[in-house]
This record gives sequence, structure tokens and C-alpha cells, in this order.
Amino acid sequence: MNTDDIEVFVGAVSSGSISEAGRRLGLLPMAATRRLASLEESLGVRLLHRTTRSLSLTPEGEAFLPFAEAIIENEHQGRAQVRADTLGAAGLLRVSVPIAFGLRIVTPLIPTILADNPELQIALDMNDRLPDLTATGTDLAIRIARLKDSSLIAQKLADNTRTLVASPRYLERRGSPRSIEDLAHHDCLPMTGVTHWTFISGGADFHVRISSRFSSSSIAGCQSVCLAGAGVALLSEWAVADDLQAGRLQRIVLEEAAPEEIGIWAVYPTTRNVLPKVRVFVSALRAALQAETTIR
Repeated sequence: MNTDDIEVFVGAVSSGSISEAGRRLGLLPMAATRRLASLEESLGVRLLHRTTRSLSLTPEGEAFLPFAEAIIENEHQGRAQVRADTLGAAGLLRVSVPIAFGLRIVTPLIPTILADNPELQIALDMNDRLPDLTATGTDLAIRIARLKDSSLIAQKLADNTRTLVASPRYLERRGSPRSIEDLAHHDCLPMTGVTHWTFISGGADFHVRISSRFSSSSIAGCQSVCLAGAGVALLSEWAVADDLQAGRLQRIVLEEAAPEEIGIWAVYPTTRNVLPKVRVFVSALRAALQAETTIR
């Protein structure tokens, strides 16, 4: 099998058109069709049902597709490992990031990363849950947490300072909590499944049970409802900086207690050498986080 032929097959499936696959690869439609025919001949099976208007996988094509995608991805990774650094990163980078962090910190970086690396593609999954990196083919996940799974390969990118906040409207109506004990008498806005917030007082951890009638699977939901005046939220400094400056939210400082500080982590699926495409992304993100800290 010729990898150039396989690339036409994978491209045709992803784009829904042999002609489009050829265009992306710099081939004339007839040349792309010939390459696909050559692949089918070498395998001895038909991979695609094709008409003038549609394209669909045969059962044999469905079975072969995952292997074809892996062959192409491995080839791209192999080329990336040996290419000169001056040529930039290449290939498809699959990244998973939390929703709020992705919108506030990551997406502004994308245009520059792509401009600096013309052969790089980025598929950004914004999800507040950590995916199965191997099963989903994810190259890199960024997570903000106290990592508990020792099997994960993780690198800390920055500290993630958090603060308690509420809207002026809520604080006018309910008053401001002064101690961690006071939180039991306030409407708190946690992530789904969270029943306690952790604070540091006198060098010790205190797990404070919170009272809530609302929760969200995304921290962005907690922030939005907090802005609307529904209660007290525990949010990252980078997420609330603009709202604090504009007066849309107010910081709540408790007596002799501060929220537990967690980290921003780069999580990898394997211990193998980190590919240039991953290094480029992580380097840009680390610089952005340092700038964010400097600005604050």
C-alpha cells in the first residue's frame, strides 16, 4: 500500500468528496480518483460507494478507515519528529480544554499559533470533563484541578489562584460572608457533584460543606449565574478579572481563610517524546499564562 493513496482515501471520507480530497493534497480530480482506485486494487476490495452526488463507505471501507487514519497520523508524527525546528510544527493537534478557560485564554492564541505553523491543524475540544486521551486520540488535555490520578502524565503550567465572588445585587440582598462558617447560610454555586469547597486556614485544609440549589456541569455556567445575582461562586482569578474591574462582581475575603490553590496542568496520553505540535501549543499557552499573571 502507498501512503499517498491512503491519504486520498482518508481525505475523501473526511471531506465527503474525492475531488475535495485531491484539492487539499494538490492533486487534480482524475489523479485523486486514480490513487483511490490503486489503493482498492492493492487491497482487493472496494472501499467507497461513489456516485456523481454522494460518497459512502462500504463495510470494508468502514473496517479499514481506523487503520488508514492511524497510518497517516503516524506518518505525520514521524515527519514531525525529524523536521527542523525552523519549519514549525505540522499535522493535526487534538487538544481538550475546559470551556471557560478555552474561551478566555486558549482561543485568542489560535490565530498566532496557526500563522506561525502553516502546516499545523488544531481540533479544539472544549469540555469540562477529562476525556479518555487514548480512546479519543487526544494529544493534549489542559485541566485545572488537583490531579488525583497518579497514572496520568502531567506537567504543571501555572498556579491557578481562585477567589470567592458574588454580584453587588446579591451582596446587597444577603450581605457578605465573613468566615467559612458563614458560607452555610449563603446560596453557593458549585460545579455539578461538588458538595464541599476547600479552604486553607493556619496552614491546614478545611473542607467546608456548601449549601446550594444550583449547580452546573461547566464553571462557565456557575459564573454566568453568579453574574445574574444568584449566589456566591468560587472562580479562577483569570476568569473574573474583567468582571471585578468593571464592578459586575465583588471579591469576598474571608477572615483567616483563603481558597485552596490548584494548578493548571498539561496532561499527556503517553510518556513517549512530546511531538513538536504539542510543544508549540504548550509553549504558547505557558507564555500567555505568565502574561496573565503579570497583568494582574
